[in-house]
Amino acid sequence: MKKLLLLPILLFAVISCTQAQQPTSFTPEALNSKMTSLDGKQIAFKDILNQYKGKTVVIDVWASWCPDCIKGMPKVHALQKQFPEAVYLFLSYDRVDEKWKNGIEKYEVKGENYHVGKSMKEGAFAESVKLDWIPRYMVIDKTGKIALFKAIEADDEKLIAILKKLK
Repeated sequence: MKKLLLLPILLFAVISCTQAQQPTSFTPEALNSKMTSLDGKQIAFKDILNQYKGKTVVIDVWASWCPDCIKGMPKVHALQKQFPEAVYLFLSYDRVDEKWKNGIEKYEVKGENYHVGKSMKEGAFAESVKLDWIPRYMVIDKTGKIALFKAIEADDEKLIAILKKLK
């Protein structure tokens, strides 16, 4: 019986520790990562984020070749309708710029669009956010802190709860 009582306490401790380890800021290397805008200009990730200080930002890391990303786009569109005041920042790992740009049009990716790189397994940004899967959703609060480090579905309960809280 005592073991059964300890189980919920242990579970709570593990969950609390896991959540406590979620970063609330990007590494300097990630912030200095260069990304490419639609017009072909290089811009540091920190400069992209600085444009949206004072606003809630939803980051969607995706690629036009990613079946899960494409399948999830209707959920992203629904999220945009539910939380229109948020900025939607789409960071692509397409291998070819032209496919990235065509994917934006084809899948109606409405928001701010940047090309991060050709491989989601390389680079300071991918390392900083421990990128192991796309799509990947993150939420940045109005002060620039990471409010949600990781979600892989645009209709994730944690993602929606955080956006409601940050309204």
